[in-house]
Amino acid sequence: MKKRSIYAALFGIIALSSCHQTTQQTDMQTNPFLQPYGTPYEVPAFDKITDAHFLPAIQEGIHQERAEIDAISKNPEPATFENTLAALDQCGILLRNVSSVFYNKISANTNDTLQNIAKTVSSLLSAHSDDIMLNKALFERIKAVYDQREGLTLSTEQKTLLDHQYKTFVRNGANLKPEEQDSLRKINESLSALSLQFGDNQLAEDNNWTLTLNEEAELDGLPEGLRASAAEAAKEAGKEGKWLISLHKPSWIPFLQYATRRDLREKVYTAWMNRANNPDKFNNNPILLQIVTLRKQKAQLLGFGSWADYVLNNTMAKTPTTVNNMLAELWAKALPMAKAEAAEMQKMIDSEGGKFKLASWDWWFYAEKIRKAKYDLDEEALRPYFELNNVRDGVFYVAQKLYGIQIKPRTDLPKPHPDAQAFEVSEANGTHIGILYMDFYPRAGKQGGAWMSEFRQQWVHGSDSISPIITTVFNFTKPTPGKPALLTFDEVSTTFHEFGHALHGLFSQCHYYTLSSTNVARDFVELPSQVMENWASEPEVLRVFAKHYQTGEPMPDALIEKIQASSKFNQGFATVEYLAASILDMQWHTLTTEIPTDAPAFEAKAMTQFGLIQSIIPRYKSTYFSHIFSGGYSAGYYSYIWAEVLDADAFAAFKESGNIFDPARAKSFRENILQKGGTEDPMLLYTRFRGHEPSNEALLRRRGLVK
Repeated sequence: MKKRSIYAALFGIIALSSCHQTTQQTDMQTNPFLQPYGTPYEVPAFDKITDAHFLPAIQEGIHQERAEIDAISKNPEPATFENTLAALDQCGILLRNVSSVFYNKISANTNDTLQNIAKTVSSLLSAHSDDIMLNKALFERIKAVYDQREGLTLSTEQKTLLDHQYKTFVRNGANLKPEEQDSLRKINESLSALSLQFGDNQLAEDNNWTLTLNEEAELDGLPEGLRASAAEAAKEAGKEGKWLISLHKPSWIPFLQYATRRDLREKVYTAWMNRANNPDKFNNNPILLQIVTLRKQKAQLLGFGSWADYVLNNTMAKTPTTVNNMLAELWAKALPMAKAEAAEMQKMIDSEGGKFKLASWDWWFYAEKIRKAKYDLDEEALRPYFELNNVRDGVFYVAQKLYGIQIKPRTDLPKPHPDAQAFEVSEANGTHIGILYMDFYPRAGKQGGAWMSEFRQQWVHGSDSISPIITTVFNFTKPTPGKPALLTFDEVSTTFHEFGHALHGLFSQCHYYTLSSTNVARDFVELPSQVMENWASEPEVLRVFAKHYQTGEPMPDALIEKIQASSKFNQGFATVEYLAASILDMQWHTLTTEIPTDAPAFEAKAMTQFGLIQSIIPRYKSTYFSHIFSGGYSAGYYSYIWAEVLDADAFAAFKESGNIFDPARAKSFRENILQKGGTEDPMLLYTRFRGHEPSNEALLRRRGLVK
């Protein structure tokens, strides 16, 4: 997942000469944001930044950007690309700087103080963004340049920036009447606050629920690693001698896979799928209904039929019809496979004397049993070969083989959290590319899931090339006394995925901040991440990094062959649960008339309408669907499968060459995809790499949806 804050990350080595006169000298001396950090490569001074520094620095950043915008909009000279579009791209350095650190900390290491600050900041930034987007004089200057675009001598990147900025202002209300702009401001402020509250509620639910196991009998079937981590969690919670199961993925997923106690599996799964759907202060049902209502109003105010129409107008897919047709086509192929998988599980239940019908809390358990029966593959047997540091080094190995880069630890850099690791990324000749942080373990203040973000985005400021500072964040099982962190194969794939996003940010070679790095169409941004996952399961790669954590022996070929043989196993379930969430997203965001008053009933009706079987639920149910209600994927969750069409086709290019590290193809992918950001149309970039538009065939074959 690629996570974006309200303001994209930016840190430049820049003297803050534009500070307004009321800023006290003492603030300049004590607030790390209001002076150069003085760190290597000007990475944020995490060791000096405190919670108290954020709000004053954000307020100062808003003040500075207002002055910069005012200077552009009141410039007496005729509007040109340089004095308007390029100047606008250079605005807001301090605000971008502070916001990047603030929102990354909110995601990965929040607390009550920060959450309270975020409520104030949310309102400030929403109003500030509207002040820019609804600035009549500024828009008139942008429009003046846009209207004469055909007669201007501009580079491809400049043409894209001009087109992007003009359309962005229009999409944010620049052409609305004053009273309509007032309505838009109120909607934006409410949406900002509601999205923040949705995420806070989900985090609280993730942290608040635990299941305490008191007796050995309740652990029946659980692997040693989960027992140890559950015991450690209980000890940390003051319940030594017991075991604690939580709603963090490294806990609940293996519990569902291996716990023989069906009643306990039901208890854990029910808690997981009812997050923020309980009659308490963390209930997200009323919040998401307000979000959907306001999004519909905003879209229609801006001239679109639905929120999906508004969002998709700015993507590769363009329309809800295109997305819905793709989802329906894949659904028709995946649902029969999922039904066949369910029937096979029911047959096993019956053969074992079970007197119950397969339920959603049974799926993980029986899938694991069938995997072992069919392929002699127990996922727990893989863990010893996937020690976290070895996996990390395996990802680095792939990147080095493909792109010739160096990745070296930096122990001298301040870190966003003590658990984080810091690395410098350089070209083969030693030329600095950027800094990479990796933060692997769950904690109470960290949102669930995995993502990539930036503390600083690559771009060119004046004559200075600003290098990127990237972070990748995960929630993997922590080491326990006597045993390192051992990953599942799914977690291995996640590591490769987020590193693919990181490469997109690190390799960016764009001039303008607005278009650099991962500032691309939402249904294109997952291509660099998902294509990296392909290397994770290649035998040639597994033999390099999959080493037993105790003996150092590489994974046996027989085990690698089992991974390959089982690659299409359970793909009916995996595809259907994902598509169900994508369909749910589109159902919410294609509403054009009355908004439902009962969110669970709307969700149930939508799933029944599409024929979702009872033993599968959407990957994300509405009340904890943070991608679409507190992230950037509203009317866009489909983009993972859209990008998977691209990534399957792209990786096929390497396979066709007979060399998965083919240097010519790697060079082309870097130059045409990873370096280009949003400077050109994404399909044009893709076809320049591949030689043709992508085909669905590679994806369908990979998932086993066609023979």
